[in-house]
Amino acid sequence: MTDLAYLVDVSPGTGTLPPRAWPPASDAARLSLDGTWRFRLTPHAGADTDFAADGYDATAWGELRVPGHWVLQGHGAPAYTNVVYPFPLDPPFVPTENPTGDHLHTFDLPQDWPAGGDTVLRFDGVESCARVWLNGTELGEFKGSRLPHEFTVGPLLRERANVLAVRVHQWSSGSYLEDQDQWWLPGIFRDVTLLHRPAGAVRDHFVHASYDHERGEGTLRVDSEPAGRVLVPELGIDIAAGESATVAVEPWSAEQPRLYEGELVTSGERVRLRVGFRTVRVEDGLIKANGRPLLFKGVNRHEFHPETGRTLDLETMRADVLLMKRHNINAVRTSHYPPHPAFLDLCDELGLWVIDECDLETHGFVHVEWRGNPVADPRWTPALLDRAERMVERDKNHPSVVIWSLGNECGTGEGLTAMAAWIRDRDPSRPIHYEGDPSCADTDFYSRMYADHAEVEQIGRGTEEPLEDAESDARRRRLPFLQCEYAHAMGTGPGGLVEYQELFEKYPRLQGGFVWEWIDHGLAHPEYGCAYGGDFGEELHDGNFVCDGLLFPDRTPSPGLLDYKTVIQPVRMDGDGREGLVRVRNLYDFADLSHLEFTWSYEKDGVTVREGVLDVPAVPAGGSVEVRLPAPPRRDPDAETQWTLRARLAKDTAWAERGHLVAWAQLPVAWGMIPPIPGGRAPVRDGSRITLGSGVFDARTGALLAVGEVPVHGFGLDVWRAPTDNDNGMSWVTGASVAASWRALGLHRVQHRVEAVESSPDGLTVRTRVAPAAVDVALRVTYHWISNGIRLALRMDVEPEGDWQVPLPRLGIRLGLPAVYDRATWFGAGPGEAYPDTGAAAMLGIWSASVPELQTPYVRPQENGARAEVRWLELTDGTRPLLVDGGHFSFTARPWSTQELDAAAHRTDLVAGDTVWLHLDARHHGIGSESCGPGVLPDHRLKVRSERFSVQFSARDSGTPRRPA
Repeated sequence: MTDLAYLVDVSPGTGTLPPRAWPPASDAARLSLDGTWRFRLTPHAGADTDFAADGYDATAWGELRVPGHWVLQGHGAPAYTNVVYPFPLDPPFVPTENPTGDHLHTFDLPQDWPAGGDTVLRFDGVESCARVWLNGTELGEFKGSRLPHEFTVGPLLRERANVLAVRVHQWSSGSYLEDQDQWWLPGIFRDVTLLHRPAGAVRDHFVHASYDHERGEGTLRVDSEPAGRVLVPELGIDIAAGESATVAVEPWSAEQPRLYEGELVTSGERVRLRVGFRTVRVEDGLIKANGRPLLFKGVNRHEFHPETGRTLDLETMRADVLLMKRHNINAVRTSHYPPHPAFLDLCDELGLWVIDECDLETHGFVHVEWRGNPVADPRWTPALLDRAERMVERDKNHPSVVIWSLGNECGTGEGLTAMAAWIRDRDPSRPIHYEGDPSCADTDFYSRMYADHAEVEQIGRGTEEPLEDAESDARRRRLPFLQCEYAHAMGTGPGGLVEYQELFEKYPRLQGGFVWEWIDHGLAHPEYGCAYGGDFGEELHDGNFVCDGLLFPDRTPSPGLLDYKTVIQPVRMDGDGREGLVRVRNLYDFADLSHLEFTWSYEKDGVTVREGVLDVPAVPAGGSVEVRLPAPPRRDPDAETQWTLRARLAKDTAWAERGHLVAWAQLPVAWGMIPPIPGGRAPVRDGSRITLGSGVFDARTGALLAVGEVPVHGFGLDVWRAPTDNDNGMSWVTGASVAASWRALGLHRVQHRVEAVESSPDGLTVRTRVAPAAVDVALRVTYHWISNGIRLALRMDVEPEGDWQVPLPRLGIRLGLPAVYDRATWFGAGPGEAYPDTGAAAMLGIWSASVPELQTPYVRPQENGARAEVRWLELTDGTRPLLVDGGHFSFTARPWSTQELDAAAHRTDLVAGDTVWLHLDARHHGIGSESCGPGVLPDHRLKVRSERFSVQFSARDSGTPRRPA
C-alpha cells in the first residue's frame, strides 16, 4: 500500500487490536494524553511523513487542544450539510484537496508507571481517518470516527520524551459512511489514553445479567478473557467467570435503575462491575422489559456543544441526562453513532432506555438513486461489520442499552444483513432496529420517520398500506412500531405532540417515539452569536436545518421541551372540577406512585385562595384511582375559578431534588364573566381627530391614535407572521410550503383601503377592505367602537371576499406603543409561548415578564412568543398602564416589527427600536412540524371564514394589575 492508498481503501484499517468492552474503572494504571498538542494544517493529504520521525522539530507549529476539532480552534472552518456529501460521489475516492491535520504530542511516563506487562494506546474518537506513529514507529491507521481504536505500544515506550504523531484527514473512504446530518468537524475529538495491561489483565469481558420477572430472580454470568472470579458482595455472589448464579434481585429499569456493584478479579487486574439485571425481548408483537411492554418517550441525541462541537466533557454529558430525566424523557436514540461511552454510564446510573446506533449513514446516495451505495456493495461489508463489532463490543455491558440499531438512512443491502446476522450471533439478548428497510427483513421493529398522525393510527390499528411481498407484509404486521424520528423540533414548535401521544397511549402496538432532536447545533460565532450552515462561507450547505432541537445551543430548554415534558408526563389527573372528583392514572411502566406527593390549589381569577395535600395512594404502574377534592369556597359569580393539581418528587433522587414538578393538571370550576360596557357615548369630531371616551382616532382613516394618555400608532388588521421553520418546510403532499403559498398570495404585503368612517350616537364604525396586491381575494373588516368614558371596546367583524385557497398566518390587530411600555402582566396561559397546537406546558395563571423576556430566542428569528388564552393584559411604562380585556385572545409584544423579524437571519440582526409592537390575535395558524414532518392538523389550520373578535382597552394612572371592572 502506498502512503496515501489507505485513504481510499474500503477496509477499516490496519494495526489495531480487536474491539472489546470499554475499559471500566480498574486498578490498572492509565495515563490521559489529553491536553495541548502541537499542530499543523495542510490543505491536502500529502505523502510527506517526516514529521512522524523521532526527533522532528515542531517548535514552529501552532498548538491545539486535544480532544478537539481543529476547525473550531482557528484552523479552517466547519461546514454543515444534511444529506448531500460536500465532495463528489465517487466512492471510495476523495478529493485531492483534503484538509489534513498533523498532531504531535510529547509525554513522559509517570514515575510510578508499572514495569512489565504491556500498554495499550486508545483513541475513543477521530474524524475521519487517522494514521499513528509512536517514537518514529508506525502503528497503523483506522477509520470509523465515533468508534474506539487501540494499538499495543508497550515495547515502544520510554520513560521520557515519548512522541506520539497522528495524521488526521478530513476526508477518507470512511466519510462515505458518515453522512449524518451534522457539522463536518475533523479532528481527534474524544479522549486519547495509555492503558497499562499487566500480565493476566482482562482483555475483554461480557456481563450477562438477565431477570425472571415471574420469580423475581436475576441470573448473572460474566464471560472473561482470561478467566477470573466474579464478586458481587451485596448479593453474596462469588463465582468463577463463565459460571452462573441465580439470586433474588431488584431489576434494572429506566424508572428504577438499580445497579449492583461488583468486581471481576483476574491474576493481573480488578475490574469494577456495575450490574443491572433486566431482560429485553420482542414477544407477542411488543418490546418488553422484565415482562412489561415499554412506551418510549424519547429523544434523538447528537453529541454537541456550541464551542467544542462533538467534544463533550463529563459535566456536559451529565447535564444532558439530568435534563432528560427532569423533563420526563425515558429513552434516547444515539443518533447516528455510539456516544462517548461515559454517556452510557450515566444512562445506566440515572436511568434511560438506549437505542445504541452504529456509526453509519450513507444518505447522500439517495440523490443518485442509491447507485454505488456502500451498504449494497460487498467490498464495503468488512468495514460495515467492523463498525457493528466495535459498537457492540464496546457497549455490551451497559444495562441501559436495550436495542442495537444498524445505522440510519443507508438504503438497503447485504451489508446491513451481514451486520444484523453478526449482532444476533454475538448478542441475542437485545433486539435490532433499522428504519430504512420497509420489509423489516433484518430488524425486530417496524420503524418509521415522520409518519403523520393518520398513518400512525392506521399502523396502530394494523390497517396500514400492505407491502407488495405478502411474506414481508405479514412479518412487518407482527412487529412493534416505533417512530424513531418524529415531531421535528426546528424553531417554533413542534406542534401536534398531544395528538401523537394520544395515539401512542391508545394502541399497544405503537410503542412510542423519539423526537428529532435533543439540541440545536448552533456554533458560537463572533458576528452572529450563534451560527448555522452557510455562516462560515460554505459553498454547499443546508442552512439552519442543523438547529432543530429541544434545547437551545446553550442547553436552555426551549418551549418545545417544556411542552414535551407535559405531554409525556407519567401521571394523568383529570375529572370534573365542579364535582370535585379526580381520576389519577399511573402511566409509568414499572413504578408505583409512592415516590410522589400530590397537592391541590384552588384559584380565583388566577390567584390561589386555598391549597392543601391530595391524598393519593401508591397506585401501581398502569393503574388508576379516583380521589375527591375538598369542597370549594363560596363561589363568586363574576370570578373564574379552577383547581390546579401537582405531583412532585416526595424525596431527593439522583436526578432531581424533592419538590421537583413531575406532572400537573388544571380543572376548571366556573368561567368568569366579562361585564358589558353600560351605555354608550357619542364620538366628538375636532378637526382631524375623533374622540370617543378614552379613545382618540384619526378622522380620515378611523385608526386608533391613543387610549387616554397612551399614544398608539400603526393600528390595523394583521394577518402576517414571520414564517416559522415549520411554515417554511416542504409539504410532502403538495411539494410547497405553507409560507411559500402565503408569500405567493401576498399576505406579507397586504394593503388597506378605508371605505367609511361613520359616527353615530352609539359609537364609531370604520369600514375597510384589506387585500394583497394583484389578486381578487380580500377581507372586509368592520371596526365597531363604543365607550363608557373609561373603557374603550372594539368589536371587529371580518368577512372574506373571493375564493381563498390558503389559510391565514394569523388574524388579529396590531398597534404600536412607545418603547417604554416594556413590562407585561397578564391573566392567561403562561409563562411561556403557546400556539393552537403547542403550549401544553402553559398553565393558566397571572404572569409577568419584560418585553425582552417575552421573546423566544430561536437561532433563526421567526414568529415566537405568543401568550394564549389571555383574559386580561396590562402593559406599562411604570406609571401609565394600558389594559386590554375581552375574553380569550392571544398576544405578542415585541421591540421590533413583524417585517423586521421576517427579514432577520440571526438574532443579532434584531435591534430594538422606539416602538413596542403589540399584537392581539383572535386566532393563529398552528405550527405543526413540517420542517421535516407533517404539517398542521386540520383542526389547527386558520381557515378563512367569517370572524368576530372583541377586545376592550382602558388606561389608568397606576395600581396593581387587575381585571378591568
